[in-house]
Amino acid sequence: MALDAPAPDPPELDGDPDEYDDVTVQGTDYHRDDLQEFLEDGAWEEAFETWATETDLSREAFDIAVDLGMFDRFDFFWDDFADRVGYHAPGLPETWRERDIHPELNSWETVSAINASLAELGAEASRLLKDEYVDWEAEYDAPDDLPDF
Repeated sequence: MALDAPAPDPPELDGDPDEYDDVTVQGTDYHRDDLQEFLEDGAWEEAFETWATETDLSREAFDIAVDLGMFDRFDFFWDDFADRVGYHAPGLPETWRERDIHPELNSWETVSAINASLAELGAEASRLLKDEYVDWEAEYDAPDDLPDF
């Protein structure tokens, strides 16, 4: 089921990858300016369009995520150690019901769908940025004594 919705504006990259519980990043050059430019030059819209054709997220759940500004809270950064574009996808907290976050948010199913779908969008944008936009090499030199697999 495809999502028929316009792509939100690209997020402004200003988070601190060292503070995310869901990622571990090594290095200090996150290439924020480069990644921001790539997102604004079409990578965000292209990733969104690919994701929208594959997502099971309903338009109602998408609209809730837009209302909550969740697309603005994505973050992307270069992870030199892993030679990848890392990402942090926003998510709804487990306390969503107690916090009365949105009047139309009324089921765990919707919360789970939003969280999973946003993680999938982050993964798609990360993959696209690495494959189609990043033109630099990782600078991390692995130790010589790593085992061969």
